[in-house]
Amino acid sequence: MAVEEFSSPDSSAYQKLIRHTLTDRLFHWGTAASVLILLGTAFFPIMGWEFAWVDIHWISGIVLTLLVAFHTVRALFWQDIHSMWVSFKDLKSGIDLARWNLRLSEKPHMAAGKYSLAQKLIHHLFTLVVGVTIVTGCLMLVKIDTPWWERDPYWLQEGTWGIIYVLHDFGALLLITMLMAHVYFALRPEKLHFTRSMIFGWITRTEYEKHHDPGRWRVDAD
Repeated sequence: MAVEEFSSPDSSAYQKLIRHTLTDRLFHWGTAASVLILLGTAFFPIMGWEFAWVDIHWISGIVLTLLVAFHTVRALFWQDIHSMWVSFKDLKSGIDLARWNLRLSEKPHMAAGKYSLAQKLIHHLFTLVVGVTIVTGCLMLVKIDTPWWERDPYWLQEGTWGIIYVLHDFGALLLITMLMAHVYFALRPEKLHFTRSMIFGWITRTEYEKHHDPGRWRVDAD
């Protein structure tokens, strides 16, 4: 994890600690744009907005698929995939936080590693839901004409297509709910430093020491 300096005499508290690299941020916002376009082209026509949405929809779906494939390969071979695993410490931290919020304990909740339990769980839920919509969406590409093949609506049986449609549509509905929750928590005052880090890449030394356990997420100086 890289460290930068503010042009401030009090450099210790105002160090910029790089939380998200430029590649990670581009992937995040590229994925967000793809998902929003997919949801818009899926639901706006249902609401009565007439436009040529089919090509925009499947092209955005392919872009999302490529982004997810890129992220998966990068996470497996170039990033620390363990940082996203849910550990016993995460579960204990979640229990302590719940007890503290319910005023059942005066002990402060444990600081997290790079990602909190809530962030890991929402990541895994997005992985599952987006994965289902991508797989079913790729199967549905068989039913439309593309530059690479002609449509074949009889490739699968009618009952199988029905299951694929239900899974795809249910995933899309879940994504709307999850995006609303994601945006809500991203805009909460106590979470704004995470949102800023996804835009500019950094958090301050003070924010790092307040919200993270150095033993679980080590900072390396340049």
